[in-house]
Amino acid sequence: MPAANLRLDRRGALKPGFFADIVIFDPAAVQDHATFEQPHQYATGVRDVFVNGVQVRREGEHTGARAGQVVRGPGWDGFRG
Repeated sequence: MPAANLRLDRRGALKPGFFADIVIFDPAAVQDHATFEQPHQYATGVRDVFVNGVQVRREGEHTGARAGQVVRGPGWDGFRG
């Protein structure tokens, strides 16, 4: 529903031709290990991640793929902030 509300093209559903981000995880095993002193620690319990249909994490390890992209909705007018 958020993709539809933001009128983002080809997002928000698992359908052919759409972009999809999927996380496969064990809810009983998910645990955050980041602290203020060491903020860049991976959480455990996340097994596989797909970004735009490309697997970027396989069995807990990064695949090296970089499949992300900027998402701009209809309100984007080139604002650079």
